Amino acid sequence: MDPVTTASSTASLEVSGLAFAYPDGHQALFGVDFTIARGERVALLGPNGAGKTTLVLHLNGILSGGTGAVTVAGLPVGKRHMAAVRQKVGIVFQDPDDQLFMPTVREDVAFGPAAAGIKGAALEDRVRHALERVGMQDFADRPPHHLSFGQRRRVAVATVLAMEPEILVLDEPSSNLDPASRRELADILRSLDVTVLMVTHDLPYALELCPRSLILSDGVIAADGRTAGLLSDEELMRAHRLELPFGFDPRAVAGRA
Repeated sequence: MDPVTTASSTASLEVSGLAFAYPDGHQALFGVDFTIARGERVALLGPNGAGKTTLVLHLNGILSGGTGAVTVAGLPVGKRHMAAVRQKVGIVFQDPDDQLFMPTVREDVAFGPAAAGIKGAALEDRVRHALERVGMQDFADRPPHHLSFGQRRRVAVATVLAMEPEILVLDEPSSNLDPASRRELADILRSLDVTVLMVTHDLPYALELCPRSLILSDGVIAADGRTAGLLSDEELMRAHRLELPFGFDPRAVAGRA
């Protein structure tokens, strides 16, 4: 399918010919190409083993050594620009406890900016603004482990937003959330003025939040188009082991929207 056209001509993310094999010889990516414009919300879909994690780890240089190129806000991902790239690409992991390790919420959110050299009133402003964006400003002095899972996930998002990234990458953001927490997080993600790449198996969540989706399968981009159209293509879905929840009709949901 044709990629979705966007109003912005400025790319937040460009991936060109990205191929990567692990040291044991397993080839995870076979030449991945796509561009995401500034401000887009895009879902990355695909079965387990498709290469989604390998791709995401290339976006801020955690993995390297393959062929092809990744460019973030005009900066090639590589040693020369690594510090700047890692500030521009914020990754929110599936388990918030992988990102929360300080005694209080405030200290967790302050950790990244402080390590980048931000101090004093500027640091306090970063922390306050990030917590306000996720609705957790009243929990700044609470220990993270006293929060619910959904609240911890919102704080994990705040730790990344405090770095003022251009791209927010979310790994399975709706997993293990109750319906209310799932809705609250969706409202937050819709309100953010950043580019979003959402890796998810939750296809209704992808449809709700991301107008465009990429399907990564066997290490290549198998489809790139409007989320509603991809999810409505039964043959495409079967070919790439993607299944909608029983009774869920993406065409009906898209029509209501």
